[in-house]
Amino acid sequence: MTQRIVSGIQPTGRLHLGNYLGAIRNWVRMQDAVATGGRCFFFLADLHSISVHEDAATRRANVREMAAALIAAGVDPARSTLFSQAQVPAHPELAWLLNGTARIGWLNRMTQFKEKSGKNREGASAALYVYPVLQAADVLLYQATHVPVGEDQKQHLELARDIATKFNTDFEVDLFTLPEPIIPPAAARIMSLRDGSAKMSKSDPSDMSRINLSDDVDMVVQKIRKAKTDPAPLPDDPAELADRPEARNLVGIYAAMADEPVPAVLARFAGQGFGAFKPVLADLLVETLGPVKTRLDQLRDDPGELDRLLAAGAAQAREAAAPTLAGAYRAMGLRD
Repeated sequence: MTQRIVSGIQPTGRLHLGNYLGAIRNWVRMQDAVATGGRCFFFLADLHSISVHEDAATRRANVREMAAALIAAGVDPARSTLFSQAQVPAHPELAWLLNGTARIGWLNRMTQFKEKSGKNREGASAALYVYPVLQAADVLLYQATHVPVGEDQKQHLELARDIATKFNTDFEVDLFTLPEPIIPPAAARIMSLRDGSAKMSKSDPSDMSRINLSDDVDMVVQKIRKAKTDPAPLPDDPAELADRPEARNLVGIYAAMADEPVPAVLARFAGQGFGAFKPVLADLLVETLGPVKTRLDQLRDDPGELDRLLAAGAAQAREAAAPTLAGAYRAMGLRD
């Protein structure tokens, strides 16, 4: 079967280095690696974002910002189908049909709902509870053969496979492909530049805690220069970084950006202090992220072009989704 990879990302607005290394770069690599004749479907999961309240203007801005960042980082709308989920009504349509197959017991076992609803389970939105069914629809709609998943998403892909199997069995059809997981290489855990024990986050009140994809050269250099460190030189053994969170973070960032293992980085810089290491790290970040920022600025200045690219992707997605959605309606006796 022709390889089809499907993956979505929630539009969260201003993106930083952690987003780039954790998700965006993997998408670009999957696009480059997909076999001839295969296709990647990458979408902005704006329908999933309604599980928590957000005003309309912010949501629209976040979708554009995320799309711009993906394209700037190398996702090519000419080679992959990039679109906004809300522009493809087949997603919520199929999700509603699959709600007839999904079981309450299955959803009750979803650990992410328990984590995100916390102690206010009764006050959580219904969308937060059923969004794993929408996730299933997202991938089954395109007959995905493979879905990239991290540790926190394995359970959701298993649910999608369970739903597909039960639907095919209940209605005696061979409609849905059972997607296989792609386990991306372990992403570097990028921590705050001000606190090596806290994850890099756009919600941190200090902008100096993160490298934004929109930061210019001077700002990147300044943030790395002022990043919290300790006075000891870099060791040659990664184990010696265990109790040095800030040092471990900066070395981890270098390793991730250079695509090198941490031991190799330490072998090169062992014995040097951060006065020598920080400028090299800043140069690497500027070299890699500089072209991303340039393209990001161009796209931000031309929202019409961004909207055109997303509309073209949505048209491709609607065409690709139509046969599966029609097959689901027919199987259930809802349409001829």
